[in-house]
Amino acid sequence: MNIKALRAFRLTLSEGSLAGASEKLHLSQPAVSRLISTLEGELKMKLFHRTGRRLKPTSEALAFYKEAGRILDNLDQIPRIAADIRSGKSESLRIVVMPRIAHALVAPVINQFLKTDGNVRVSVDVQSRQEAYKWVSGREYDFGIGALPIEDANIQTEVLLRARAQALIPNSHPLATKEEITADDLVDESIITLTPGLLLRRQVDDFFQSAGHNPSYACEISASMLACQLVEEGAGITIADSLSAAAVDKTKVTLRPLVPEKWMSFGLLLPKQHEQSDRIDRLIELLRERAQTLTANDQNIVAVNTDKVHIDTI
Repeated sequence: MNIKALRAFRLTLSEGSLAGASEKLHLSQPAVSRLISTLEGELKMKLFHRTGRRLKPTSEALAFYKEAGRILDNLDQIPRIAADIRSGKSESLRIVVMPRIAHALVAPVINQFLKTDGNVRVSVDVQSRQEAYKWVSGREYDFGIGALPIEDANIQTEVLLRARAQALIPNSHPLATKEEITADDLVDESIITLTPGLLLRRQVDDFFQSAGHNPSYACEISASMLACQLVEEGAGITIADSLSAAAVDKTKVTLRPLVPEKWMSFGLLLPKQHEQSDRIDRLIELLRERAQTLTANDQNIVAVNTDKVHIDTI
């Protein structure tokens, strides 16, 4: 693989033009164009439609762009890895985390871990559920933390906790005074939900459809934390849980559990036959302890036996 051609492709897309890529690479535009042609030949895939001097990326190019970036980013880490080895930091831990649990579950653990072990570098990548599974399966990370279940022969799972689905409601809204929330309560409200295809969206759809409703959602968003922030602003109501809503301003919003009950499972994602490491084991143990702390402080979060099991998310 021609790495220079890969960089030329990435920069052409990120800069939006051959001119931008050529300036970054300190090459002429024809030279950049030749590099892209070389890459197309190596990949046996057309990356751009050429109209005169303009390039328009193909759908294949857009799909390949993220993977190309990941490869180049990893290559760019080589000097840092060498520096760590020279300085005695012989181990680097790489973790991928879903955004909705990063604040409540992961951040306190990373803080505690770094305070007890300063001779290791920890890289935490916040990614979507689909990306997290793909990268753990491909052994790009030591382990991941995300929503379960997952059916992948290359991944082992360990459930850490289950969180009850709740309605996140502005404090000024009449429903904030109710102890529990039903689909009937929400069907005519301004509902903020996640985009189709995401796990929580499927659960929300099921919650309404099981009650015989097919609501028209007011807003669809790809990030649960942004949905929670919109509720803070008074834009509507969203379905969340104590983990994803951990960072919201409780003086502005309130959580009310759904009935019938819906529970979401979260836990560890480990590559099959993953490398043994005392530091990884220690970090995982801290995550288990944090899960126990969360369950002790919130009746809408429950602990799960730490045996490695696959379970259905209700």
